[in-house]
Amino acid sequence: MNHQTLLGVELPIIQAPMAGVQDSELALAVAAAGGLGSLLCAMLNPTQLEAELARLQEHSPQRFNINFFCHPAPLADAEQESRWRQLLQPYFNEFELDPHSIAPGPQRQPFSHNIADIVEPYRPAIISFHFGLPAADLLARVKSCGSTVLASATTVAEAQWLAAHGADAIIAQGIEAGGHRGMFLSEQLDGQLSTWQLLPQIVHAVTLPVIAAGGIANAQDVATATSLGAVAAQIGSAYLLCPEANTSALHRAALASDRAQHTAVTNLFSGRPARGIINRLMRELGPIHPGVPSFPLAATAVTALRQKAEAQGLDDFSPLWCGQNANACLAISAGELTLQLAGKCAATVN
Repeated sequence: MNHQTLLGVELPIIQAPMAGVQDSELALAVAAAGGLGSLLCAMLNPTQLEAELARLQEHSPQRFNINFFCHPAPLADAEQESRWRQLLQPYFNEFELDPHSIAPGPQRQPFSHNIADIVEPYRPAIISFHFGLPAADLLARVKSCGSTVLASATTVAEAQWLAAHGADAIIAQGIEAGGHRGMFLSEQLDGQLSTWQLLPQIVHAVTLPVIAAGGIANAQDVATATSLGAVAAQIGSAYLLCPEANTSALHRAALASDRAQHTAVTNLFSGRPARGIINRLMRELGPIHPGVPSFPLAATAVTALRQKAEAQGLDDFSPLWCGQNANACLAISAGELTLQLAGKCAATVN
């Protein structure tokens, strides 16, 4: 199977769904160039989700990938949250922030029947999932819409689990990838492999089509991925400086600086491992801390600090998601970048 059969697009390029730095504008630009545009929906409320899906549908017959998380909903733990806020207390003091005044912000919602109710009428061509797959009855609803199901795996064991539980294709996410790791069988980082190690192992272990993700920065990387058995490449960080992305000014400045060469996997911003540019919080607490509340509850307190710091022009508490190959971040249009990644130029593409 090739990318055209699996994804229904001209180019073997998937723009990775990225929370907080994009909306449908980026997905539309990538789709217009012949790639597969994606939209991360986990942080959208029902009204926002409906509006974004309607906008994408207006541009039919282009195909899109809508992405959801399917993590188990966490149980609030007051004692754990209290310990977390005590750890952050020096920062609260510095920014004159009363931790008792912090209101919960937008949370990353797992895929549910309520969300499926909104999605079903749009019959999306492709749906992808992070952190495993939804329950069997929910997955059956997705399949009944005719949607092709993609899901991320960070180990061979996760790929085999996904293949056995209804995925149509596997996204092999190497440790180089920016943003949240798709880990769901374990959160132990010692078993995480690079893209070029993980990809051929997953291709060998499953019969489903495999998509490469993580550290893919240019047309040569895409060609290498396909030579190792991938049907397409999923690319996120490279799009962060495109004008169609909603990347903040602080995030853009970090991406364009030497700081982007120094990333780490951290759980401080959400409670799950995710790769970003090292900043003050990561340096001072260490990228991985055992006292962080469960995903996504950790984000509430850090987001309050982030807002205070960003108002002063500081990214000390901002999740500056970025993969290990930040040289790929170019301030060019998403359409032009998509063509470059596919080894094409505008003059040769209708």
